[in-house]
Amino acid sequence: MASEPIWNQFLTERDKAVFAAAGYGARAGFGERPAVVVVDVNYNFTGDRAEPILESIKRWRNSCGEDGWAAIPPLQKLIGAARQKRIPVIYSTGTRRPDNWDAGGWAWKNNRNAEAPTTRDTNRDGNDIVDEIAPAPQDIVIEKLKPSVFFGTPLLGFLVDLKVDSLLITGTTTSGCVRATVIDGFSHNFRCTLVEEGCFDRSQASHAINLCDMHAKYADVVKLDETLAYIAALPNGLFPNLPTGVPAVPGRKAAE
Repeated sequence: MASEPIWNQFLTERDKAVFAAAGYGARAGFGERPAVVVVDVNYNFTGDRAEPILESIKRWRNSCGEDGWAAIPPLQKLIGAARQKRIPVIYSTGTRRPDNWDAGGWAWKNNRNAEAPTTRDTNRDGNDIVDEIAPAPQDIVIEKLKPSVFFGTPLLGFLVDLKVDSLLITGTTTSGCVRATVIDGFSHNFRCTLVEEGCFDRSQASHAINLCDMHAKYADVVKLDETLAYIAALPNGLFPNLPTGVPAVPGRKAAE
């Protein structure tokens, strides 16, 4: 028997009845040419070790603690399957000037925003993507300043060039940058799928309720095993123009 959705524990009986009666939550289905998008799985959002969130946020104010580290093994499986099938794997991470001038609106809603995103022990940049799922040379990495991976970045152009029609979205936080990316992806008419085990948030309630809301209106929330079976069944050779990961030949100029 299928388990209940994670969000059911937070819904009233009225909520459940409204979603059912209004027709929300229909299954959109996978696309034919997907890309995997891994949103902001960096040390800022996981901390530099698996530990309870209230310990982790003492040093990493944005950390999701143990929930972030629980998502790493599912992400390893998903990314590995995508690379084996040679479908695009696209990461995002943050970027910030050393003087924090480009924080913009982020500075308005968090009184710890000025803290430098580095660990005191190793001086590692918090925007580094977690080693266990580090990008391979052929993967695509997008640096961003705002929640959505689409906003102010070349992501849409890359997806158009690759002829991607759908996104398998993972990462953090479910209620923040993941949600913003889903809504922008949906707005550009990409079929969006959230791989549940690969998404996480610092707030368990926000995680569950945002999965619920996105599943109702913008995306399918799907388990990892179903996603892996879908990837395995895709035809080979869908993306002949993926990055090679091979450095450019020295002295060769880019076409103008």
